[in-house]
Amino acid sequence: MYETLTPAGPARPSAAEANEAIRHLVETRVDGEWPSQAYEFLLAEWAEASHAEVSPAQ
Repeated sequence: MYETLTPAGPARPSAAEANEAIRHLVETRVDGEWPSQAYEFLLAEWAEASHAEVSPAQ
């Protein structure tokens, strides 16, 4: 018989948590450099969380 595996990685953040991380990233950038890779990653996390939190219209 097979056992259900527990996910190995961390859970995804909520949309609010991802949004807060984006704000923190923007507010704390150094030397005016735009952290594009980190921003794109967090934006994708936010989009995924936002999509998961929206219930379909009935």
